[in-house]
Amino acid sequence: MITTEVNFDGLPGPTHHYGGLSSDNPASSNHQALPSNPKKAALQSLEKMKVLCRLGLTQGILPPHPRPYIPSLRQLGFTGNDYQILAKVIKWQPELLSAYSSSSAMWAANIATVSPSSDTLDNKVHITPANLIHQFHRSLELPFSAHLLHQIFSDKKYFIHHAPLPAHPLWSDEGSANHCRFIIPKKKQGIHLFVHNAQPLPMIYPRQTQSASRAIARLQGLLPESIVFAEQHPEAVAMGTFHNDVIATNNQNLLLCHEKAFAEQTIVYRQLNAACDSEKLQIIEVSNKQLPLKQAIKTYLFNSQLISLPDCPDKMALIVSEQCRTNSQAWNCLNELTLADNPITSIHSVDLDESMKNGGGPACLRLRMPLTQKELDAVHPGYLLSSNVFGPLEKWIHQYYRDRLLPEDLADPNLLNESRTALDELTALLNIGAIYDFQH
Repeated sequence: MITTEVNFDGLPGPTHHYGGLSSDNPASSNHQALPSNPKKAALQSLEKMKVLCRLGLTQGILPPHPRPYIPSLRQLGFTGNDYQILAKVIKWQPELLSAYSSSSAMWAANIATVSPSSDTLDNKVHITPANLIHQFHRSLELPFSAHLLHQIFSDKKYFIHHAPLPAHPLWSDEGSANHCRFIIPKKKQGIHLFVHNAQPLPMIYPRQTQSASRAIARLQGLLPESIVFAEQHPEAVAMGTFHNDVIATNNQNLLLCHEKAFAEQTIVYRQLNAACDSEKLQIIEVSNKQLPLKQAIKTYLFNSQLISLPDCPDKMALIVSEQCRTNSQAWNCLNELTLADNPITSIHSVDLDESMKNGGGPACLRLRMPLTQKELDAVHPGYLLSSNVFGPLEKWIHQYYRDRLLPEDLADPNLLNESRTALDELTALLNIGAIYDFQH
């Protein structure tokens, strides 16, 4: 059955800032407390969506989460009106205000794991929202993320929504950033690669456990013979590849990865090819000599989006960060790819500097959803972008987003008002209804 891969990109919110909230994320730690530019962040993300649309892909959008999130601060015992609560939190526990104001939900690759209907036992699309318990600020995303997924994919005829896995380190789950699906022409079902951190639990709790990946595969009704579980390379994890999509990317039957992507790389390749039966994957492995691990992480080359071009289905393009273009080793590596015997024929660089400073490249920003035409028709149309909505969205960003924000600015009552007004206007612009609790 013919499917369309839809990319749903997260949009940074008005409180986008550098809080240094992820200690195992080098970019996040290195930019802690520096001034951010929320307006630039949103415009850059929107421009990436526009690039995908121009290339002929179907593009979706995930609105920002409501931040700062006052109801959760009330749950922690902070009292008074909204402005008084902000003043108390910034005085007594400023790190809490950063967490409850984080715009990290923009990295939609972590929102959920998705299995398409062609691969599941009941022939429905299965969606499991990630619990994101490894980092406190990210765990706060779950309630609204799950709510949003239900809003977008509401038709029970086509979509199954699972509850998140238990909020315990054994079941730590960070979504599709640790999941690859391969399409083999002669096979009806796709091949699924689930990547986890070291087992048993290392001294530092992993972001993705094998137990979590196995549970998701069971819940979503995937065939055991179509699944491969792999451990991420410990050296890569130690250097800052906190998700598999920082060190490997894929599309169709092509895997592009660093030689230190997986703990037992040759075994992983063998298992993937065995799952493909008589056909083999096309594997492009970049050596540490071609691109040292440190440079791979710095440029997020493997966090590029590898896409098929609708006008030329046999050809692929890479959507890469501007950091790849300005890094000679990464750019040489990419140019070599386009000259070699493989489907990758073009490179498109996008400036995502604001996201990259917090540790998120092109692939971090999107959730991939392979959908049949009937499933696509059942998606809420307000979350699907068309060319005529980009202009109004850009105007909206210019009107409501600040161009400079420091962590201490998060307590500004005006910022809370600006954020709520912006999100209220956004729901009207996209025609998606009152999705935020402050609208009720």
